[in-house]
Amino acid sequence: MTRLAIVRQKYNPHGGAERFVSRTLNTLVDAGELDVTLIAREWQDAGNWDTRVLNPRYLTRRGRDAGFAAAAAACFGEFDLVQSHERIPGAAIYRAGDGVHATWLEQLDRTQGPLARAARRFSPYHRYVLDAEARMFRDPRLKRVICNARQVRDDIATRFGLPDETLTVIYNGVDTGVFHPDVAGCRAEQRVQWALPPDAPVLAYVGSGFERKGVATALSSIVPYPEVHLIVAGHDKHATQYRRQAEALGLASRVRFLGAVADVKRVYGAADALILPTLYDPFPNVCVEALACGLPLFTSARCGAAEWLTEGQNGWVRDALDIDGYASAIGSWLARRADWDALRLLARLTAEPYTLSHMAEQLQALYAGLLADIAQR
Repeated sequence: MTRLAIVRQKYNPHGGAERFVSRTLNTLVDAGELDVTLIAREWQDAGNWDTRVLNPRYLTRRGRDAGFAAAAAACFGEFDLVQSHERIPGAAIYRAGDGVHATWLEQLDRTQGPLARAARRFSPYHRYVLDAEARMFRDPRLKRVICNARQVRDDIATRFGLPDETLTVIYNGVDTGVFHPDVAGCRAEQRVQWALPPDAPVLAYVGSGFERKGVATALSSIVPYPEVHLIVAGHDKHATQYRRQAEALGLASRVRFLGAVADVKRVYGAADALILPTLYDPFPNVCVEALACGLPLFTSARCGAAEWLTEGQNGWVRDALDIDGYASAIGSWLARRADWDALRLLARLTAEPYTLSHMAEQLQALYAGLLADIAQR
């Protein structure tokens, strides 16, 4: 049995990258062909997984990441394969679920002033992450990079010169039985609970990190349409400023800030579409889940889910900061209300091939091929 270590520093039950790890672990353990160990600094709800907790003392954010990386790397020799979800040189497999840090900083620069940009350029933390990322991608021990979108694959190839055979696109899997159009069965009950009109068009935003994922754009884009309501599910330490924005835009009666939601299916069930005008998101799980539930998407060109969308059929793609563009797309969607059933069907059909079992098969094939290559050397 192959001994596989999966490295993820911290698990947040509401985080997209962490949910990918937990889904992968559950699927692979159930298959019985891999002995999986999770290496983490902090991990909630680990279930029956073999979990190794490494949490060296630290004083700064840079020290936290560097300390965990060093402690984890010291364990790599105990396993046949190591799949890291953190930027740690020495692993055979890296899953680039967070994309490329340099690309994220470039996108963030678009929204902030010169002082904030300068602070990031001289930040010890960001300089550490950029250096660790470059060292990891250029480490000869790295054999495969799992990319969750083609745009991530192309970005890594361009920036770091990795060959095509090293870069593998494996899209996030989704439980198509759990995330299903039947979630709309809770629609009436949930709309009553959240004080939403029973027949109003409702857009859902799901995700933590409101600045990156575009809550401000989502709010502004619904201003022209008094019939449209927005539900915002997710945690953000600056949520109050977005509430104030909603009030300043005259949207207080049309926006619900729900905080972190334990059962996100109820959000999808209450909504008619998902809006995620994210600055940079390699491929958020919420997009796969929403599509599987039959919700068309409004998202950005820097979101990996854009690769699955056809304009006006299962979604709309605009630049993250193009408020007028999103407003226009929402207007097109509203004008086609008679076609919403067809849009929902196409959204569902988009997600159906990307099951958890399909994802597991792709991962198993990747591991088998890599182990065969190692055995021949």
